[in-house]
Amino acid sequence: MTGLSPAPDPTELEHAITTLEVEMADLQLRHRDLFAYANAWAERHDAIMRLSPPELRAGTEARLRRIAIRWGLADGVRLTAQFPALGRT
Repeated sequence: MTGLSPAPDPTELEHAITTLEVEMADLQLRHRDLFAYANAWAERHDAIMRLSPPELRAGTEARLRRIAIRWGLADGVRLTAQFPALGRT
């Protein structure tokens, strides 16, 4: 036994990010106080980053930042697109 921790599993990382995205509405509802909500987010963020192998950290951080922007936990622009129902006449 060398004492080294096993290599992170990319599927576990993907599952953790997907689960976080699905649970964000519940996380926001359970933590009505903004500071409690932000703290809960930070704990989940840090847990996911610990799962991320070094070569995936930048991408993982970017994905988590986009989630944080969508849910109002980070500054950034929320982009939306408009899809008109009727074509131009």
